[in-house]
Amino acid sequence: MSARGILERLRPGLRAGVPLGAAGFLLGLSFGVIARPVIGSVETVVMSAIVFAGSAQFAAVSVLADGGSVAAAVAAGTLLNARFVPMGVAIAPSLRARAALRAGTGIALVDASWALANRGKGRFDIDALVGATLVQYPSWVGGTALGVLLGDRIGDPGRLGLDAIFPAFFLALLATEVRRPGGAGAAAIGAAFALLTIPWTPPGVPVMAACAGAALEAWRR
Repeated sequence: MSARGILERLRPGLRAGVPLGAAGFLLGLSFGVIARPVIGSVETVVMSAIVFAGSAQFAAVSVLADGGSVAAAVAAGTLLNARFVPMGVAIAPSLRARAALRAGTGIALVDASWALANRGKGRFDIDALVGATLVQYPSWVGGTALGVLLGDRIGDPGRLGLDAIFPAFFLALLATEVRRPGGAGAAAIGAAFALLTIPWTPPGVPVMAACAGAALEAWRR
């Protein structure tokens, strides 16, 4: 297929990804400001470029900032990213390509794109998923880099309300997912696990407990 043909197929996803990219840019900006003092400037940008998973990155840096160990930070990020395994299984029947291209599509799997591409009854618009992610990736990495560069000038992200963008973004995704069968139960179990472990466990463990609880409930169903 020609480059023009590919662009036409991706165009709806690219267009739908613009507001997601704008939100991702602000999220990345906030992450850059928060993470730079904890893990360093270059490390922060490289992490966004390689990991490209806001929830896992914020969780890992939060654990380190609170005095948690590197092992706990890695475990928290890994458990949060484990959600992409069932998400990948969900989109697999909608993929019609060779193994290498299927793997490449898997790299484009992020929360907002997955939700955007979901057509219900196990059907996913893969072109929409890839197009939306192509907008979000440079926005996330670029926002992170700008946050690192302007961190000293911005200061506390909470002063500009940037700290509220991340939870608001995922609450919006959660509001959609809890309406799906089993979604509310998995969310409730995850929240209960986190609340039970916060008072008596070190930083990072409540995040891991919430992920494990939600995953167990989803697996049970």
